[in-house]
Amino acid sequence: TGDKTHQNVHVDIYERLPVPFGLVRFGVAPDHPEVKNVINTFTQTAKHSRCRFYGNVNVGKDVSVGELKQAYHAVVLSYGAEGNRSMGVPGEGLAGVYSAKDFVGWYNGHPSCRELNPDLNCETAVILGQGNVALDVARVLLSPIDILKKTDITQPALEALVRSQIRRVLIVGRRGPVQVACTIKELREMVNLPGTKSEMVEADFDGVTEALKDLPRPRKRLTELLLKTALDTPGDKEQQRRHQASRTWGFRFFRSPSEVLADADGNKTVGIRLAVTRLEGSGEGARAVLTGEVEDVTCGLVISSIGYKSHPIDPSVPFDTRRAVIPNTMGRSMFPSGLYCSGWLKTGPTGVIATTMNNSFDTARSLVEDMESEALDLSSVKTGSEVISALLEERGVKSVSFSDWEKIDSVEMSRGEASGKPREKILTVEEMIQVART
Repeated sequence: TGDKTHQNVHVDIYERLPVPFGLVRFGVAPDHPEVKNVINTFTQTAKHSRCRFYGNVNVGKDVSVGELKQAYHAVVLSYGAEGNRSMGVPGEGLAGVYSAKDFVGWYNGHPSCRELNPDLNCETAVILGQGNVALDVARVLLSPIDILKKTDITQPALEALVRSQIRRVLIVGRRGPVQVACTIKELREMVNLPGTKSEMVEADFDGVTEALKDLPRPRKRLTELLLKTALDTPGDKEQQRRHQASRTWGFRFFRSPSEVLADADGNKTVGIRLAVTRLEGSGEGARAVLTGEVEDVTCGLVISSIGYKSHPIDPSVPFDTRRAVIPNTMGRSMFPSGLYCSGWLKTGPTGVIATTMNNSFDTARSLVEDMESEALDLSSVKTGSEVISALLEERGVKSVSFSDWEKIDSVEMSRGEASGKPREKILTVEEMIQVART
């Protein structure tokens, strides 16, 4: 890049799938289209004359980070946290047990989750974890089909949900109402979900009203809504709404999974054993400790939404396996120089989209500072994608450009239009590439 200004910085984006936008496409719930508006900004950036998109390139397999480092002055890794934290309990591998990541990937059309085909032929589903992802899953399982069929949920998922027998979803957490991890918007959507009513355990809320006064404001508002939903006597209109509800949902607090229970053949989930907990300490720092009591819940579907973790993708990149992040300061990898990271790979799996966005601006700021202070050596000539494109071609890797993606995009949108949806996602890498090539 030579010159100190950023006017001649070239940015190339390498993506494993043939389609861009990562979690905006595959993570955000289908009934949250407003959250996906950020795609418009991304598209403007991708169409910048000094930005190029190379889809269908698996960094770490098709090309190494070392090869990228030789071709570019700087490399930023922001591939996120695609691993699951496991529950570590017996029965976790039974049919009917899924990670939220895979379940969300299934209804959002991630090619790696296409064959999940979860069996929804049971009455009760148990979701472990009480964050926003857990609430997304609960909402999708209980939403009226009339709402879902107007979203970009995949056709196979929509058909499965039409046939679904699930009438009750329990959202289980090992701590109490004051520690619940979701945000108020997501809770409000559950409370107002048409055709559903909540069922909570009154005893779970002992002492919560007294704790309210000491809570910070956002947490206080969230807790007040939980209390109101759980304990208030409903007015006439709400009474009528509840009377007409055919599906129920509820939080179960102070419970931790100890075993997934199998049918007589030992293959299929028929229930979950929950260990009862109590809290030590209070507020955000409270810890759940086991009381020794257990409780069995009958269910045919268990979805664990207890967190994500990043994986290393290349042995040359320093990686803290305990914290599952690239060790860094403000997005600068500890060593080698010229390597940066952003997103959950940098911070670990916490925070909402806005948090991660600000965090990526910080990494970009670090990179620009390093260019200006000459901490980043820009004196050598680097040809970037010229070298890498030649390597990929040699290896038989066919990358997908942004204009190729726009072909995929327009096919998906026209297929969606035919059935009153914003888009009908293409579900396999093969078909994506085929459409891109036409």
